[in-house]
Amino acid sequence: MGATTVLGGTGYEPELVAALTRATEEAALAARAWVGRGDKDAADGAAVAAMRSALVDAPFDGFVIIGEGEKDAAPMLTNGERLGSGGIPYDIAVDPLDGTRLVAEGLPGSIAVIALAPRGTMFDPVGVFYMDKVICAAVGRGVVDIRRPVADNLTALAVASGKRVSELVVVVLDKPRHVRLIAEIRAAGATVTLVGEGDITAAVRAASGEVDLVLGVGGTPEGIVAACAIRALGGFMQARLAPQSPEQNLRALTGGHDLEHVLELEELVASDSVLFVSTVV
Repeated sequence: MGATTVLGGTGYEPELVAALTRATEEAALAARAWVGRGDKDAADGAAVAAMRSALVDAPFDGFVIIGEGEKDAAPMLTNGERLGSGGIPYDIAVDPLDGTRLVAEGLPGSIAVIALAPRGTMFDPVGVFYMDKVICAAVGRGVVDIRRPVADNLTALAVASGKRVSELVVVVLDKPRHVRLIAEIRAAGATVTLVGEGDITAAVRAASGEVDLVLGVGGTPEGIVAACAIRALGGFMQARLAPQSPEQNLRALTGGHDLEHVLELEELVASDSVLFVSTVV
């Protein structure tokens, strides 16, 4: 099992931080038993069961805003589930295994993650599974905007960062939907780093300045989890809900979502008092 990272947590009881840390470590350990065995569902199932077992008696009143949920047809850690033994009420977002394919194929980069924020402060996407995101460090605040063309954002970020566009590194998920985006980034002169999975890890890298920017459509659940880490790191994020099929689009509109609305970081998590815990598998 790899290292554990704790971000934020100011004002949180040490016992609660310890319990959530233990939950991510148990999930990572359970997933590790499936590394390289070619069964991503079994790896995910093991991580889910281990994390939930560790959270059932954690010292808090947790309400799952982002869980495994209907997207993964999971039997536990579902949206709306209550966790913990009681106490201070919190919204909780979990991803017991971000990078299931990586574990199945024996590749590095998967993590087990939990994020916490005061009750009522996490954005609930209500069944919309994908969002378009732009993420970077604090230098991009007031500089980068998801509504602007890619080339304009890269130029503005380069100026603000004291770099040339050719020095910028942009992380994009390696998906067919990003062919045009990747071409635009490269045409502007920046370097593209493609990742097969790992929305959350990419977001943390960008918010901490390890890479310059994350662009493209990824998971909405991962976006909410990442937003907690980005708030803890003082980074910048904007998003727009981005259904990936006519059925998803209809469902989003029926659910009352405005697909043109730009979600600022403060809407994704409306509190500075966040806790983000992750453990590398």
